[in-house]
Amino acid sequence: MPAHQFILNGQPVSVESPSDLPLLWVLRDVLGVTGPKYGCGVGVCGACTSHLDGEAFRPCLHPVGEVAGHEVKTIEGLADAAGLHPVQQAWIAEDVAQCGFCQPGQIMAAVALLRRNPQPSDADIDAAMSDNVCRCGTYVRIRSAIHRAALLLRSAAGPQRR
Repeated sequence: MPAHQFILNGQPVSVESPSDLPLLWVLRDVLGVTGPKYGCGVGVCGACTSHLDGEAFRPCLHPVGEVAGHEVKTIEGLADAAGLHPVQQAWIAEDVAQCGFCQPGQIMAAVALLRRNPQPSDADIDAAMSDNVCRCGTYVRIRSAIHRAALLLRSAAGPQRR
C-alpha cells in the first residue's frame, strides 16, 4: 500500500492506505481523529467539514491520495495553547449544541466563513452554512454564535489603522 504524507493539525503524518480511500476514513479509522463525523458520505450534510490548506472542505469526498503534501485541520486542531478558538468560545456562550453531532463541522465551516468575511450579515451566514445540516435545528443559535465570534475576532485584532 502507498504511504501518504500530509500535515494534520500542525503535525506531519504518514499513513499507509489505498490512495482512493476517503480521507474521512483515514482520519477516523487509521489516525483516531473522530471530530469529523460521518453523516452522509456524499458531501451534502457537512458533518465532516474540516479545512484543507485553510479552506473548508468535506473529507468524505476526497481520497487520501489528494491531500498528500497539504495541510488538513480538524476540530481537534482548532484550539491552541492560549485556549479555545473564538468560534468555539462563542458556541459555548450561545449554548449552540444540543446533540452535538454536527457541531465540529458547523464550527469549522464558521471559522472558514469568518476568514473570508469577518463581518457577515445574517444572509451571508445563512448562505455559507446552508450546506451544514443540524438535525436539532439550532440554526438561530448558530447564527448568533457566528456574530459573537466575529465580534471576538475583531476585538482580538485590536483597533484598525487607517
